[in-house]
Amino acid sequence: MKTHHYIFLTTLLVTVLFYEQSIGLNLGILGVVYACLTLYRTSEKNRTRTFLTLFTTSILSSIAFAWYGDFPSFLAVAFSLLLLSFLSRNRRTKPLLLIPIFITNFFTFICRFFSFDDWLPKRNISGVWQKTLASILIPLIFVSIFFGIYSAGSNHFASLFNDYELDLNLWEVICLSAIGFFIAFNYWNYVVEKYIYKQNHVLDHHFQEKDKIQKPTYSFLDLDSERMSGVISFLSLNVLLIFFIITFNYEQFYEVTKTPNQLSEETHERVGAVIGSIIMAILVIMFYFKSNFNFDPKAGLMKLLAKIWIVLNAVLVFSAMAKNTEYIINYGMTYKRLGVYAFLILSLIGLILTFIKIQKQKKNAFLFNTMAWYFYGTLLMVSFINWGGIITSYNMDRKDFDLDYHFREFFFNKKQLLEYADEKQNKNLRKEIIQKIEWRKKESTLSKAIYYQTVK
Repeated sequence: MKTHHYIFLTTLLVTVLFYEQSIGLNLGILGVVYACLTLYRTSEKNRTRTFLTLFTTSILSSIAFAWYGDFPSFLAVAFSLLLLSFLSRNRRTKPLLLIPIFITNFFTFICRFFSFDDWLPKRNISGVWQKTLASILIPLIFVSIFFGIYSAGSNHFASLFNDYELDLNLWEVICLSAIGFFIAFNYWNYVVEKYIYKQNHVLDHHFQEKDKIQKPTYSFLDLDSERMSGVISFLSLNVLLIFFIITFNYEQFYEVTKTPNQLSEETHERVGAVIGSIIMAILVIMFYFKSNFNFDPKAGLMKLLAKIWIVLNAVLVFSAMAKNTEYIINYGMTYKRLGVYAFLILSLIGLILTFIKIQKQKKNAFLFNTMAWYFYGTLLMVSFINWGGIITSYNMDRKDFDLDYHFREFFFNKKQLLEYADEKQNKNLRKEIIQKIEWRKKESTLSKAIYYQTVK
C-alpha cells in the first residue's frame, strides 16, 4: 500500500470506531491497528531490536488503555506509537529529535496537505479514481468545511437542513474524519526537515576528535584557571553536601515526632529539596565535563571530587527513600508516596549515568538520550500496573484504613473494595460499588474499559 492508502484507511477507522462513542476500547483497537500497520510498512533493515521492542510496548500500552482507559495509559499509547513511527523510518536518528519534528509537522500540516504531489500518487492511478477524487472527494471536503463555517455563522442557513431527518450525525462524522485525517496524515506522512536532521550529530554519545583538543571553554578564563575553578567548586560542594546529609538525616530520624500532616508536608519538602539538589548536581557536572575536561590529563583530582559528589548525592537519595518507606509503614501508601519512589529512583539513575559519563568520557547528550528512555519506561510502568488496586490492598490491612478516602481518591480498586465489603459484611458499600460498576458496564461496547467488565 502507498502512503495515501494508509492515511485514508486509518481516517476511516477513526470515524467508524469513535462515531457516537466515548474514548475507551476503541482507542486501544486503534493503537493496535496503527502498530501492526507500522510493522507491516517498515522495511526489514529498519526492524531493529529497539523498533521491535517499541512495537511490543505499543501493543501492550494499547491493551492497557483498553483495560483501564485512563490518562497515563493514553500517554503511553501516544508516545509508543510516535516513537515507533519515528524509528520505522529513521533508525539512526536520535529519538529526542522526535519533539521538534512533530511540532514542526503540526504547524506545517496545512502546507503539506495542499502539496498533493508529495503524498498523492502521480501516475498509475485509474481514470475512475482520478474522476472520483476530482469530482467527489476534493469538492466534498471543501463543501463540508464551509458548511460547518456557514452553519455556525447563520441560524437561518442551518435551519434549512433541519427538516431533513437522517439517522446520521453528519457534523460528528465531519469532525471525526477531520481529526482522524489530521492524525493519520502527520503519522504516516511526517517530514524531517534538513535543518533538524543535520542536528543529529549533536546528540551523539561520543566526542569527535576535534572535541578532544585542550582549549579554554571561555575567553576570559585560561585552561588552568578553569580547572582550578572546578576543583574548588567540587571540593566546596562536597563539604557542603556532607553537612547537609548530616542535618538532613538528623531532622528526618532523630527530631521529635510530628503530627501526620506536619510530617507529610515536611517529607514532601525534603524530597523536593533532594531532587532539586540532584538535578543541580548533574547540571554542574555537565557544565564542567561538557568537552575538554573529559580528556584533560591534569583533571584527575576534579574527576575524583566529582565522583565523590555523585556518591554523596546517592547517599542523600537513599536517606530520602528510607524516610519515605518509614512514612508508608506508619501512615499507609498513596499515589504521591509511590511517586516519591519513582522520582528518587529516576534521580538515582541520573546519578549513575552521570558517573558513567565521566568514567567513559561521554557527551552530555548521552544523559539526555538515555534518561529519555528511562522516563518512557516509567510511563509504561505507570500505565501497565494497577497502582490503585495495590495501594488499596496494602492499606486494607491497616487499622486506620479510611474507606471513604479510598473509595473517593483511588481508581481501579473496585475488586479490593468489594472484598472489603464482603469481609466487613457492609451491604451498603457493596451496593454503592456495584452501582458504579454497572454504570460503567452499560456503556456501549467501543466505549467500555475492560477492567470494569471483569469486576463481579
